[in-house]
Amino acid sequence: MLLGGHSGAQQVSPNFPTTSFTERVITCDDDLNVHRLSCESGVIFVQTALYGRADKTTCSEGRPPQQLANTQCSHPDTLDIMRKRCNGKRVCELNTNTFRASDPCIGICKYLDTTYTCLPAIFSITCERSLASLQCDEGQVILVYSADYGRRDPTTCSYRRPVSDVQNVCSLPTSKVAESCNGKNSCTIRAVNSVFGDPCGTTYKYLEVAYTCHLINCSFALVTVRSHFLELSMFPPTPSSVERVIDCDDEYNVHRLSCENAAISVHTALYGRADRTTCSEGRPPQQLANTQCSLKSSLFSPCSCNGKRVCETNTNTFRASDPCIGIYKYLETTYTCHPAIFSVVCQHSLAKLQCPGVQLIFVYSAYYGRRDPTTCSYQRPASQVQNVDCSNPTSKVAQSCNGKSSCTIRASNSVFGDPCVGTYKYLEVAYTCQCK
Repeated sequence: MLLGGHSGAQQVSPNFPTTSFTERVITCDDDLNVHRLSCESGVIFVQTALYGRADKTTCSEGRPPQQLANTQCSHPDTLDIMRKRCNGKRVCELNTNTFRASDPCIGICKYLDTTYTCLPAIFSITCERSLASLQCDEGQVILVYSADYGRRDPTTCSYRRPVSDVQNVCSLPTSKVAESCNGKNSCTIRAVNSVFGDPCGTTYKYLEVAYTCHLINCSFALVTVRSHFLELSMFPPTPSSVERVIDCDDEYNVHRLSCENAAISVHTALYGRADRTTCSEGRPPQQLANTQCSLKSSLFSPCSCNGKRVCETNTNTFRASDPCIGIYKYLETTYTCHPAIFSVVCQHSLAKLQCPGVQLIFVYSAYYGRRDPTTCSYQRPASQVQNVDCSNPTSKVAQSCNGKSSCTIRASNSVFGDPCVGTYKYLEVAYTCQCK
């Protein structure tokens, strides 16, 4: 259960800049609870961490006084462990089992209390064989925070890939992106083995890059909001400018739409050809002649991409209905990222939705169940996380929270029902804050 309370945690003075506010997560010492840190549009930097007890009220419900008596109890390595496990990640999950082997105060009921900030970062994920494009606004230059080539999970860049291509977790850090891109205003690099080496043989890989944009001749500058990057804030961001993604008709290319902390809203989509220049390299003139070629059904439906943060497809989806045989085609999509605050809470824990000032909650969507095998999977057996087709939409969050400035609801079967018995589930909520 996530609760509030006095921290008493170990302090750290970070060498990195922080965003405008600090997040705090408190998890009682219970096998069922998951301690989950997350940043929607940045990377985690742990500021303080305590495993032990610093007051008599936190996680005290139902506990006898003798289990709350020692308020000077702390595991000496908590901060180091948390920083090694979580710093530089967007999401970090663990539970108190990590610290129990060295009990700092036997007989005392303990909890894990972490405060952290989200360092500003722009994220780029590029599927193998495609081009990664890093770009900053005028007057700014790229500084790469981290880059990894390989695979961290079985869902990213997995569209229509056999299980054998995506099951191996094999991601390795690389300095090649920083060497190629640091100090430049824009930079393009291909996600291929010939550039980064091959960390895992036949596995289909991808390149993950986290970077910031710095003002030239300044030691640090917060990243200017770009079309696909929104600073982490409890205030809903304004809608982004229109994103455009074009992928040539090639079975290797992955058509990937993404919004860092917002929801996809597709405006236009074309599978066909509308000009003679797009995807024309090495093609004979007769394959480019028809510029009035389009598959009418290629417009993405809301159930396929709209409302998601990430959506992957490729042109194989549309080839069965060829709108112009003999013409070399491409898939072109324009979309915007609608403002949304996302909350993911593991089963048995409390989801807390909150808006600043006089603004009120409006729930965009809510799902209870499981969509992927990695979220809320810490120390769970494979049998509890392998069913990824059991997440159901629910109106209960909207019914409970709409029109309030803050709202708490428990992610449990007793509230939402059980869409997949035996599966360890989580609650996903996307919402905005609106004026009265």
